[in-house]
Amino acid sequence: MKPTSRPAQGGTAVRTRRAGLLPWTVLTGVTVALLTTLVALGWEPLLDRDAALAAEPYSFTAANPGLAEVLRGIDVAFGTIPMMVATILAAVLLRVRDHARAAYWTLGVMGAAAASVTVIKNLIGRDRPEWADPLRVLESYSFPSGHATSIAAAAGVATVLTLMLVRRRSLRRGLLALYAVLVLVVGLDRVFLGLHNVSDVVAGWALGAFWVLLGQVLYDPHSRSTAAGAEPFAEVFPGQRRLAVVLNPIKVEDEAGFRALVSSMAAESGWGEPEWHLTTIEDPGGSMAEAAAVGGSDLVIVCGGDGTVRTVCSELAGTGVPVGIVPAGTGNLLARNLGIPLVLRAAVDVALNGQDRAIDLVAVSGDGIEDGHFLVMAGMGFDAAIMEGVSEDIKARVGWLAYVWSGLKSLMFPAVRIEVTVDGGEPTKHRARTVLIGNVGYLQAGMPLLPDATIDDGQVDVVLLYPRRFLSWIPLAVRVLSKGRRTDELITRMTGRTVRVRASTDTPRQLDGDSIGPGRELVAECIHGKLLVRVPR
Repeated sequence: MKPTSRPAQGGTAVRTRRAGLLPWTVLTGVTVALLTTLVALGWEPLLDRDAALAAEPYSFTAANPGLAEVLRGIDVAFGTIPMMVATILAAVLLRVRDHARAAYWTLGVMGAAAASVTVIKNLIGRDRPEWADPLRVLESYSFPSGHATSIAAAAGVATVLTLMLVRRRSLRRGLLALYAVLVLVVGLDRVFLGLHNVSDVVAGWALGAFWVLLGQVLYDPHSRSTAAGAEPFAEVFPGQRRLAVVLNPIKVEDEAGFRALVSSMAAESGWGEPEWHLTTIEDPGGSMAEAAAVGGSDLVIVCGGDGTVRTVCSELAGTGVPVGIVPAGTGNLLARNLGIPLVLRAAVDVALNGQDRAIDLVAVSGDGIEDGHFLVMAGMGFDAAIMEGVSEDIKARVGWLAYVWSGLKSLMFPAVRIEVTVDGGEPTKHRARTVLIGNVGYLQAGMPLLPDATIDDGQVDVVLLYPRRFLSWIPLAVRVLSKGRRTDELITRMTGRTVRVRASTDTPRQLDGDSIGPGRELVAECIHGKLLVRVPR
Protein backbone atom coordinates (compact mmCIF):
# COMPACT_ATOMS: atom_id res chain seq x y z
CA MET A 1 0.00 0.00 0.00
CA LYS A 2 1.14 3.54 -0.66
CA PRO A 3 -0.10 6.85 0.70
CA THR A 4 -2.85 8.51 -1.26
CA SER A 5 -1.49 11.52 -3.11
CA ARG A 6 -3.43 14.69 -2.46
CA PRO A 7 -2.90 18.14 -3.97
CA ALA A 8 -2.85 21.18 -1.74
CA GLN A 9 -6.32 21.63 -0.34
CA GLY A 10 -8.43 24.46 -1.71
CA GLY A 11 -5.57 25.93 -3.77
CA THR A 12 -7.45 26.50 -7.02
CA ALA A 13 -10.59 27.85 -5.36
CA VAL A 14 -8.59 30.23 -3.16
CA ARG A 15 -6.53 31.50 -6.08
CA THR A 16 -9.67 32.07 -8.15
CA ARG A 17 -11.34 33.96 -5.30
CA ARG A 18 -8.25 36.11 -4.75
CA ALA A 19 -7.96 36.90 -8.46
CA GLY A 20 -11.55 38.10 -8.48
CA LEU A 21 -11.01 40.33 -5.45
CA LEU A 22 -7.75 41.90 -6.61
CA PRO A 23 -9.23 44.52 -9.01
CA TRP A 24 -11.65 45.73 -6.33
CA THR A 25 -8.83 45.89 -3.80
CA VAL A 26 -6.83 48.06 -6.18
CA LEU A 27 -9.86 50.27 -6.89
CA THR A 28 -10.59 50.98 -3.22
CA GLY A 29 -6.89 51.51 -2.50
CA VAL A 30 -6.57 53.99 -5.36
CA THR A 31 -9.68 55.81 -4.13
CA VAL A 32 -8.18 56.22 -0.66
CA ALA A 33 -4.82 57.32 -2.07
CA LEU A 34 -6.42 59.83 -4.44
CA LEU A 35 -8.63 61.44 -1.80
CA THR A 36 -5.74 61.52 0.67
CA THR A 37 -3.52 63.26 -1.89
CA LEU A 38 -6.16 65.82 -2.83
CA VAL A 39 -6.89 66.68 0.80
CA ALA A 40 -3.18 66.89 1.66
CA LEU A 41 -2.60 69.28 -1.28
CA GLY A 42 -5.61 71.39 -0.30
CA TRP A 43 -7.21 71.03 -3.73
CA GLU A 44 -9.75 73.83 -3.75
CA PRO A 45 -12.51 72.21 -5.87
CA LEU A 46 -12.71 69.35 -3.36
CA LEU A 47 -12.63 71.68 -0.35
CA ASP A 48 -15.32 73.93 -1.87
CA ARG A 49 -17.51 70.94 -2.68
CA ASP A 50 -17.13 69.63 0.90
CA ALA A 51 -18.18 72.98 2.32
CA ALA A 52 -21.20 73.24 0.01
CA LEU A 53 -22.42 69.71 0.72
CA ALA A 54 -22.01 69.98 4.51
CA ALA A 55 -23.85 73.23 5.14
CA GLU A 56 -27.44 72.18 4.50
CA PRO A 57 -27.39 68.85 6.42
CA TYR A 58 -25.80 70.56 9.44
CA SER A 59 -28.33 73.42 9.38
CA PHE A 60 -31.19 70.91 9.22
CA THR A 61 -29.86 69.03 12.25
CA ALA A 62 -29.26 72.23 14.23
CA ALA A 63 -32.88 73.25 13.62
CA ASN A 64 -34.23 69.88 14.85
CA PRO A 65 -33.08 69.05 18.41
CA GLY A 66 -34.85 65.67 18.36
CA LEU A 67 -32.90 64.58 15.29
CA ALA A 68 -29.69 65.84 16.86
CA GLU A 69 -30.25 63.58 19.89
CA VAL A 70 -30.85 60.56 17.66
CA LEU A 71 -27.68 61.30 15.70
CA ARG A 72 -25.69 61.69 18.92
CA GLY A 73 -26.93 58.25 19.97
CA ILE A 74 -25.70 56.78 16.68
CA ASP A 75 -22.39 58.57 17.22
CA VAL A 76 -21.94 56.91 20.62
CA ALA A 77 -23.24 53.46 19.57
CA PHE A 78 -20.74 53.16 16.74
CA GLY A 79 -17.81 54.78 18.50
CA THR A 80 -14.37 53.28 18.99
CA ILE A 81 -15.03 51.36 22.21
CA PRO A 82 -18.37 49.78 21.20
CA MET A 83 -16.91 48.68 17.86
CA MET A 84 -13.84 47.27 19.59
CA VAL A 85 -15.98 45.31 22.04
CA ALA A 86 -18.19 44.00 19.21
CA THR A 87 -15.11 42.90 17.26
CA ILE A 88 -13.64 41.00 20.21
CA LEU A 89 -16.97 39.31 21.00
CA ALA A 90 -17.41 38.28 17.36
CA ALA A 91 -13.89 36.84 17.25
CA VAL A 92 -14.40 34.91 20.49
CA LEU A 93 -17.71 33.48 19.24
CA LEU A 94 -16.12 32.44 15.96
CA ARG A 95 -13.24 30.78 17.80
CA VAL A 96 -15.59 28.92 20.12
CA ARG A 97 -17.57 27.69 17.09
CA ASP A 98 -14.36 26.31 15.53
CA HIS A 99 -13.94 29.05 12.93
CA ALA A 100 -10.46 29.99 14.06
CA ARG A 101 -9.28 31.41 10.73
CA ALA A 102 -12.37 33.59 10.47
CA ALA A 103 -11.77 34.84 14.02
CA TYR A 104 -8.15 35.79 13.32
CA TRP A 105 -9.13 37.36 10.01
CA THR A 106 -11.83 39.45 11.70
CA LEU A 107 -9.38 40.76 14.29
CA GLY A 108 -6.78 41.46 11.63
CA VAL A 109 -9.11 43.40 9.32
CA MET A 110 -10.69 45.49 12.07
CA GLY A 111 -7.32 46.14 13.72
CA ALA A 112 -5.70 47.20 10.44
CA ALA A 113 -8.61 49.52 9.64
CA ALA A 114 -8.39 51.22 13.05
CA ALA A 115 -4.61 51.59 12.89
CA SER A 116 -4.66 53.03 9.36
CA VAL A 117 -7.20 55.68 10.39
CA THR A 118 -4.90 56.86 13.18
CA VAL A 119 -1.88 56.99 10.87
CA ILE A 120 -3.65 58.89 8.08
CA LYS A 121 -5.34 61.33 10.47
CA ASN A 122 -2.01 62.32 12.02
CA LEU A 123 -0.26 62.37 8.64
CA ILE A 124 -2.80 64.68 6.95
CA GLY A 125 -3.87 66.71 9.99
CA ARG A 126 -7.13 67.99 8.49
CA ASP A 127 -9.18 70.09 10.91
CA ARG A 128 -12.83 69.43 11.64
CA PRO A 129 -15.49 71.53 9.86
CA GLU A 130 -16.02 74.82 11.67
CA TRP A 131 -19.49 76.02 12.71
CA ALA A 132 -20.66 79.12 14.56
CA ASP A 133 -22.64 77.02 17.05
CA PRO A 134 -21.25 73.43 16.88
CA LEU A 135 -23.39 70.56 18.11
CA ARG A 136 -20.30 68.74 19.32
CA VAL A 137 -16.62 69.65 19.47
CA LEU A 138 -13.90 67.07 18.80
CA GLU A 139 -10.18 67.77 19.13
CA SER A 140 -9.05 64.94 16.83
CA TYR A 141 -8.43 65.36 13.12
CA SER A 142 -11.14 64.91 10.51
CA PHE A 143 -9.72 62.90 7.59
CA PRO A 144 -10.65 60.09 7.19
CA SER A 145 -13.76 59.43 9.31
CA GLY A 146 -13.02 56.75 11.90
CA HIS A 147 -16.72 55.95 12.25
CA ALA A 148 -17.13 55.52 8.48
CA THR A 149 -14.01 53.35 8.28
CA SER A 150 -14.98 51.07 11.14
CA ILE A 151 -18.60 50.60 10.01
CA ALA A 152 -17.49 49.86 6.43
CA ALA A 153 -14.91 47.35 7.67
CA ALA A 154 -17.41 45.80 10.10
CA ALA A 155 -20.09 45.56 7.42
CA GLY A 156 -17.58 43.99 5.04
CA VAL A 157 -16.48 41.47 7.65
CA ALA A 158 -20.11 40.68 8.47
CA THR A 159 -20.87 40.24 4.77
CA VAL A 160 -18.03 37.75 4.30
CA LEU A 161 -19.07 35.80 7.41
CA THR A 162 -22.73 35.82 6.36
CA LEU A 163 -21.89 34.42 2.94
CA MET A 164 -19.73 31.78 4.64
CA LEU A 165 -22.06 30.70 7.42
CA VAL A 166 -25.67 31.54 6.49
CA ARG A 167 -27.31 29.21 3.99
CA ARG A 168 -30.84 30.58 3.78
CA ARG A 169 -30.91 32.99 0.84
CA SER A 170 -33.73 35.15 2.20
CA LEU A 171 -31.91 35.60 5.52
CA ARG A 172 -28.64 36.39 3.74
CA ARG A 173 -30.33 39.04 1.62
CA GLY A 174 -31.98 40.62 4.64
CA LEU A 175 -28.70 40.74 6.56
CA LEU A 176 -26.75 42.21 3.63
CA ALA A 177 -29.40 44.89 3.20
CA LEU A 178 -29.14 45.70 6.92
CA TYR A 179 -25.36 46.05 6.68
CA ALA A 180 -25.70 48.45 3.74
CA VAL A 181 -28.23 50.57 5.64
CA LEU A 182 -25.94 50.76 8.67
CA VAL A 183 -23.00 51.90 6.54
CA LEU A 184 -25.12 54.64 4.99
CA VAL A 185 -26.69 55.75 8.28
CA VAL A 186 -23.40 55.99 10.18
CA GLY A 187 -21.76 57.88 7.32
CA LEU A 188 -24.60 60.38 7.02
CA ASP A 189 -24.60 60.77 10.81
CA ARG A 190 -21.06 62.21 10.62
CA VAL A 191 -22.08 64.81 8.02
CA PHE A 192 -25.43 65.79 9.62
CA LEU A 193 -23.72 66.29 12.99
CA GLY A 194 -21.19 68.54 11.30
CA LEU A 195 -18.25 66.45 12.49
CA HIS A 196 -16.94 65.44 9.07
CA ASN A 197 -16.77 66.52 5.47
CA VAL A 198 -18.30 64.31 2.79
CA SER A 199 -14.82 63.42 1.50
CA ASP A 200 -13.87 62.28 5.02
CA VAL A 201 -16.77 59.83 5.00
CA VAL A 202 -16.20 58.58 1.46
CA ALA A 203 -12.51 58.02 2.20
CA GLY A 204 -13.48 56.15 5.38
CA TRP A 205 -15.88 53.89 3.48
CA ALA A 206 -13.21 53.17 0.86
CA LEU A 207 -10.56 52.52 3.51
CA GLY A 208 -12.75 50.06 5.41
CA ALA A 209 -13.64 48.22 2.19
CA PHE A 210 -9.96 48.15 1.19
CA TRP A 211 -8.93 46.29 4.33
CA VAL A 212 -11.78 43.77 3.98
CA LEU A 213 -10.74 43.02 0.40
CA LEU A 214 -7.01 43.01 1.08
CA GLY A 215 -7.58 40.79 4.10
CA GLN A 216 -9.19 38.15 1.87
CA VAL A 217 -6.41 38.42 -0.69
CA LEU A 218 -3.73 37.88 1.95
CA TYR A 219 -5.49 35.39 4.23
CA ASP A 220 -8.40 33.08 3.47
CA PRO A 221 -10.94 33.23 6.33
CA HIS A 222 -12.52 29.91 5.34
CA SER A 223 -11.62 26.92 7.47
CA ARG A 224 -8.71 24.91 6.10
CA SER A 225 -9.20 21.33 5.04
CA THR A 226 -9.22 18.87 7.93
CA ALA A 227 -6.76 16.80 5.91
CA ALA A 228 -4.42 19.68 5.03
CA GLY A 229 -2.00 18.93 7.85
CA ALA A 230 -2.63 15.21 8.18
CA GLU A 231 -0.83 12.29 6.68
CA PRO A 232 -2.72 10.89 3.66
CA PHE A 233 -4.48 7.55 4.08
CA ALA A 234 -2.91 4.45 2.63
CA GLU A 235 -4.18 3.65 -0.87
CA VAL A 236 -4.95 -0.04 -1.33
CA PHE A 237 -5.72 0.10 -5.05
CA PRO A 238 -3.86 2.99 -6.70
CA GLY A 239 -5.84 5.07 -9.17
CA GLN A 240 -8.43 7.82 -9.24
CA ARG A 241 -11.18 7.27 -6.71
CA ARG A 242 -14.83 7.29 -7.81
CA LEU A 243 -17.25 9.71 -6.16
CA ALA A 244 -21.03 9.85 -6.31
CA VAL A 245 -23.25 12.61 -4.92
CA VAL A 246 -26.91 12.15 -4.00
CA LEU A 247 -28.46 15.61 -3.85
CA ASN A 248 -31.87 16.74 -2.72
CA PRO A 249 -32.12 19.73 -5.09
CA ILE A 250 -34.71 21.63 -3.06
CA LYS A 251 -32.29 21.83 -0.11
CA VAL A 252 -29.65 23.92 -1.89
CA GLU A 253 -30.52 27.36 -3.20
CA ASP A 254 -27.74 27.44 -5.81
CA GLU A 255 -27.48 23.97 -7.32
CA ALA A 256 -24.97 25.02 -9.97
CA GLY A 257 -22.78 26.68 -7.35
CA PHE A 258 -22.94 23.60 -5.13
CA ARG A 259 -21.98 21.33 -8.02
CA ALA A 260 -19.03 23.56 -8.87
CA LEU A 261 -17.89 23.63 -5.23
CA VAL A 262 -17.99 19.84 -4.85
CA SER A 263 -16.31 19.23 -8.22
CA SER A 264 -13.51 21.69 -7.42
CA MET A 265 -12.87 20.33 -3.93
CA ALA A 266 -13.08 16.74 -5.18
CA ALA A 267 -10.45 17.36 -7.87
CA GLU A 268 -8.13 19.00 -5.35
CA SER A 269 -8.56 16.03 -3.00
CA GLY A 270 -7.70 13.40 -5.59
CA TRP A 271 -11.23 12.28 -6.48
CA GLY A 272 -12.64 11.88 -9.98
CA GLU A 273 -15.43 14.02 -11.41
CA PRO A 274 -18.53 13.37 -9.25
CA GLU A 275 -21.42 11.33 -10.59
CA TRP A 276 -24.61 13.21 -9.70
CA HIS A 277 -27.94 11.71 -8.61
CA LEU A 278 -30.92 13.96 -7.83
CA THR A 279 -33.67 12.83 -5.48
CA THR A 280 -37.35 13.27 -6.26
CA ILE A 281 -40.53 13.45 -4.20
CA GLU A 282 -41.34 9.89 -5.26
CA ASP A 283 -37.81 8.59 -4.58
CA PRO A 284 -36.01 10.37 -1.71
CA GLY A 285 -32.66 8.72 -2.47
CA GLY A 286 -32.92 4.95 -2.19
CA SER A 287 -32.51 4.02 -5.86
CA MET A 288 -29.86 6.74 -6.31
CA ALA A 289 -27.77 5.33 -3.47
CA GLU A 290 -28.20 1.80 -4.85
CA ALA A 291 -27.07 2.94 -8.32
CA ALA A 292 -24.01 4.63 -6.83
CA ALA A 293 -23.02 1.50 -4.89
CA VAL A 294 -23.62 -0.86 -7.82
CA GLY A 295 -21.68 1.49 -10.08
CA GLY A 296 -18.55 1.02 -8.00
CA SER A 297 -18.39 4.34 -6.14
CA ASP A 298 -15.70 4.52 -3.47
CA LEU A 299 -17.61 7.25 -1.61
CA VAL A 300 -21.17 8.55 -1.69
CA ILE A 301 -21.87 12.08 -0.52
CA VAL A 302 -25.45 12.82 0.45
CA CYS A 303 -26.66 16.41 0.66
CA GLY A 304 -30.12 16.97 2.09
CA GLY A 305 -32.20 16.96 5.22
CA ASP A 306 -32.50 14.22 7.82
CA GLY A 307 -34.98 12.27 5.68
CA THR A 308 -32.69 12.16 2.65
CA VAL A 309 -29.69 11.28 4.82
CA ARG A 310 -31.63 8.44 6.48
CA THR A 311 -32.78 6.99 3.16
CA VAL A 312 -29.33 7.01 1.56
CA CYS A 313 -27.59 5.66 4.65
CA SER A 314 -30.14 2.86 5.00
CA GLU A 315 -29.50 1.79 1.41
CA LEU A 316 -25.70 1.85 1.78
CA ALA A 317 -25.59 0.11 5.16
CA GLY A 318 -23.64 -3.11 4.93
CA THR A 319 -22.13 -2.33 1.51
CA GLY A 320 -18.80 -1.06 2.86
CA VAL A 321 -19.21 2.16 0.88
CA PRO A 322 -18.66 5.14 3.21
CA VAL A 323 -21.18 7.97 3.29
CA GLY A 324 -20.18 11.62 3.49
CA ILE A 325 -22.93 13.80 4.95
CA VAL A 326 -23.47 17.40 3.87
CA PRO A 327 -26.29 18.58 6.16
CA ALA A 328 -28.75 20.87 4.39
CA GLY A 329 -31.92 20.48 6.43
CA THR A 330 -33.38 22.20 9.45
CA GLY A 331 -32.57 19.68 12.18
CA ASN A 332 -29.43 17.96 10.82
CA LEU A 333 -29.49 15.72 13.88
CA LEU A 334 -27.08 13.02 12.70
CA ALA A 335 -24.51 15.58 11.53
CA ARG A 336 -24.67 17.42 14.85
CA ASN A 337 -24.13 14.24 16.84
CA LEU A 338 -21.19 13.18 14.68
CA GLY A 339 -19.49 16.58 14.89
CA ILE A 340 -19.90 17.21 11.16
CA PRO A 341 -19.80 20.97 10.54
CA LEU A 342 -22.96 22.67 9.31
CA VAL A 343 -21.00 25.07 7.09
CA LEU A 344 -21.32 23.85 3.51
CA ARG A 345 -17.66 24.02 2.46
CA ALA A 346 -16.42 22.48 5.72
CA ALA A 347 -18.95 19.64 5.50
CA VAL A 348 -17.87 18.84 1.93
CA ASP A 349 -14.25 18.82 3.09
CA VAL A 350 -15.03 16.31 5.86
CA ALA A 351 -16.97 14.15 3.42
CA LEU A 352 -14.00 14.05 1.03
CA ASN A 353 -11.11 13.92 3.49
CA GLY A 354 -12.46 12.74 6.83
CA GLN A 355 -12.01 9.33 8.41
CA ASP A 356 -14.51 6.47 8.27
CA ARG A 357 -16.41 5.56 11.41
CA ALA A 358 -18.61 2.49 11.77
CA ILE A 359 -21.91 3.46 13.41
CA ASP A 360 -25.06 1.63 14.40
CA LEU A 361 -28.22 1.51 12.33
CA VAL A 362 -31.58 0.83 13.95
CA ALA A 363 -34.21 -1.29 12.21
CA VAL A 364 -37.73 -0.11 12.96
CA SER A 365 -41.19 -1.50 12.35
CA GLY A 366 -44.71 -0.89 13.57
CA ASP A 367 -48.37 -1.05 12.70
CA GLY A 368 -49.28 0.74 9.49
CA ILE A 369 -45.70 1.54 8.41
CA GLU A 370 -43.19 -0.20 6.16
CA ASP A 371 -40.16 -1.71 7.83
CA GLY A 372 -37.31 0.76 7.73
CA HIS A 373 -34.37 2.20 9.62
CA PHE A 374 -33.39 5.24 11.61
CA LEU A 375 -30.05 6.68 12.60
CA VAL A 376 -30.95 9.21 15.29
CA MET A 377 -34.32 8.55 16.87
CA ALA A 378 -37.87 7.32 16.66
CA GLY A 379 -40.61 8.76 18.81
CA MET A 380 -44.24 8.65 19.85
CA GLY A 381 -46.30 11.40 21.45
CA PHE A 382 -45.42 15.05 22.01
CA ASP A 383 -42.24 15.10 19.90
CA ALA A 384 -44.00 13.43 16.96
CA ALA A 385 -46.90 15.87 17.32
CA ILE A 386 -44.38 18.71 16.91
CA MET A 387 -43.11 17.19 13.65
CA GLU A 388 -46.66 16.55 12.49
CA GLY A 389 -47.65 20.16 13.17
CA VAL A 390 -44.78 21.83 11.32
CA SER A 391 -45.77 23.58 8.11
CA GLU A 392 -43.26 22.99 5.34
CA ASP A 393 -43.88 26.50 4.01
CA ILE A 394 -43.17 28.07 7.40
CA LYS A 395 -40.11 25.84 7.89
CA ALA A 396 -38.76 26.95 4.52
CA ARG A 397 -39.11 30.60 5.57
CA VAL A 398 -37.99 30.61 9.22
CA GLY A 399 -36.10 27.32 9.68
CA TRP A 400 -35.98 25.84 13.19
CA LEU A 401 -38.35 28.51 14.56
CA ALA A 402 -41.14 26.55 12.90
CA TYR A 403 -40.49 23.74 15.40
CA VAL A 404 -40.65 26.19 18.30
CA TRP A 405 -44.09 27.39 17.23
CA SER A 406 -45.34 23.84 16.68
CA GLY A 407 -43.89 22.82 20.06
CA LEU A 408 -45.71 25.61 21.88
CA LYS A 409 -48.97 24.50 20.30
CA SER A 410 -48.34 20.84 21.27
CA LEU A 411 -46.87 21.47 24.73
CA MET A 412 -49.65 19.76 26.68
CA PHE A 413 -50.10 16.82 24.36
CA PRO A 414 -52.21 14.35 26.37
CA ALA A 415 -50.47 11.60 28.32
CA VAL A 416 -50.73 8.09 26.87
CA ARG A 417 -50.57 4.70 28.59
CA ILE A 418 -47.42 2.96 27.35
CA GLU A 419 -45.97 -0.55 27.61
CA VAL A 420 -42.22 -0.88 27.03
CA THR A 421 -40.45 -4.21 26.45
CA VAL A 422 -36.63 -4.30 26.41
CA ASP A 423 -34.70 -7.30 25.00
CA GLY A 424 -37.73 -9.58 25.23
CA GLY A 425 -38.20 -9.12 28.98
CA GLU A 426 -41.37 -8.44 30.89
CA PRO A 427 -43.19 -5.30 29.69
CA THR A 428 -43.29 -2.33 32.04
CA LYS A 429 -46.27 0.02 32.17
CA HIS A 430 -46.00 3.81 32.20
CA ARG A 431 -47.82 7.04 31.47
CA ALA A 432 -45.94 9.47 29.23
CA ARG A 433 -46.46 12.51 27.04
CA THR A 434 -43.59 11.45 24.80
CA VAL A 435 -41.41 8.38 24.25
CA LEU A 436 -38.10 8.58 22.38
CA ILE A 437 -35.95 5.67 21.20
CA GLY A 438 -32.53 7.14 20.52
CA ASN A 439 -29.34 6.02 18.85
CA VAL A 440 -27.50 9.17 19.99
CA GLY A 441 -27.42 11.42 23.05
CA TYR A 442 -28.49 14.78 21.64
CA LEU A 443 -31.91 14.98 20.09
CA GLN A 444 -34.20 17.89 19.26
CA ALA A 445 -32.86 21.39 19.89
CA GLY A 446 -29.52 19.88 20.93
CA MET A 447 -30.93 18.67 24.27
CA PRO A 448 -29.03 15.79 25.94
CA LEU A 449 -32.13 13.66 26.48
CA LEU A 450 -30.05 10.46 26.47
CA PRO A 451 -26.71 11.44 28.04
CA ASP A 452 -25.31 7.89 28.05
CA ALA A 453 -26.21 7.04 24.45
CA THR A 454 -23.49 6.61 21.82
CA ILE A 455 -23.96 5.83 18.16
CA ASP A 456 -21.65 2.83 18.08
CA ASP A 457 -22.36 0.94 21.31
CA GLY A 458 -24.73 -1.68 19.85
CA GLN A 459 -27.69 -0.48 21.92
CA VAL A 460 -30.56 1.95 21.77
CA ASP A 461 -31.65 4.15 24.66
CA VAL A 462 -35.23 4.98 25.61
CA VAL A 463 -36.54 8.01 27.47
CA LEU A 464 -40.12 8.59 28.63
CA LEU A 465 -41.17 12.07 29.71
CA TYR A 466 -44.26 12.70 31.82
CA PRO A 467 -44.65 16.31 32.98
CA ARG A 468 -48.01 16.25 34.74
CA ARG A 469 -48.69 19.98 34.50
CA PHE A 470 -47.60 22.88 32.32
CA LEU A 471 -45.08 24.10 34.90
CA SER A 472 -43.62 20.60 35.20
CA TRP A 473 -41.72 21.26 31.97
CA ILE A 474 -39.42 23.61 33.88
CA PRO A 475 -37.86 21.06 36.30
CA LEU A 476 -37.84 18.54 33.44
CA ALA A 477 -35.80 20.93 31.28
CA VAL A 478 -33.41 21.61 34.17
CA ARG A 479 -32.79 17.92 34.72
CA VAL A 480 -32.29 17.25 31.02
CA LEU A 481 -29.87 20.14 30.50
CA SER A 482 -27.89 19.19 33.63
CA LYS A 483 -27.64 15.61 32.28
CA GLY A 484 -29.00 14.20 35.49
CA ARG A 485 -29.34 10.42 35.49
CA ARG A 486 -31.97 10.07 38.21
CA THR A 487 -35.14 8.37 36.97
CA ASP A 488 -38.66 8.66 38.31
CA GLU A 489 -42.13 9.27 36.96
CA LEU A 490 -41.03 12.57 35.39
CA ILE A 491 -38.14 11.03 33.43
CA THR A 492 -37.67 7.29 32.87
CA ARG A 493 -34.76 5.80 30.91
CA MET A 494 -33.98 2.29 29.63
CA THR A 495 -31.31 0.67 27.44
CA GLY A 496 -31.24 -2.46 25.30
CA ARG A 497 -30.60 -3.95 21.89
CA THR A 498 -34.27 -4.35 21.05
CA VAL A 499 -37.15 -2.20 22.28
CA ARG A 500 -40.89 -2.54 21.75
CA VAL A 501 -43.14 0.39 22.64
CA ARG A 502 -46.91 -0.07 22.57
CA ALA A 503 -49.46 2.68 23.25
CA SER A 504 -53.05 2.24 24.37
CA THR A 505 -54.38 4.55 21.63
CA ASP A 506 -53.27 5.75 18.21
CA THR A 507 -50.42 8.19 18.81
CA PRO A 508 -48.36 10.40 16.46
CA ARG A 509 -45.02 8.83 15.49
CA GLN A 510 -41.82 10.07 13.83
CA LEU A 511 -38.50 8.79 12.49
CA ASP A 512 -35.48 11.12 12.54
CA GLY A 513 -37.77 14.13 12.65
CA ASP A 514 -40.13 13.02 9.86
CA SER A 515 -43.75 12.29 10.75
CA ILE A 516 -44.80 8.74 9.77
CA GLY A 517 -48.41 8.94 10.90
CA PRO A 518 -50.24 7.76 14.02
CA GLY A 519 -50.15 4.21 15.32
CA ARG A 520 -49.87 2.14 18.47
CA GLU A 521 -46.53 0.38 18.14
CA LEU A 522 -42.86 0.94 17.41
CA VAL A 523 -40.28 -1.86 17.45
CA ALA A 524 -36.58 -0.95 17.24
CA GLU A 525 -33.57 -3.26 16.91
CA CYS A 526 -30.00 -1.96 16.92
CA ILE A 527 -27.72 -3.34 14.17
CA HIS A 528 -24.21 -2.81 15.43
CA GLY A 529 -21.57 -1.15 13.21
CA LYS A 530 -23.65 -1.49 10.06
CA LEU A 531 -22.80 1.81 8.37
CA LEU A 532 -19.56 3.66 7.49
CA VAL A 533 -19.80 7.44 7.81
CA ARG A 534 -17.15 10.10 7.17
CA VAL A 535 -16.42 12.16 10.30
CA PRO A 536 -13.79 14.82 11.10
CA ARG A 537 -10.29 13.55 11.82
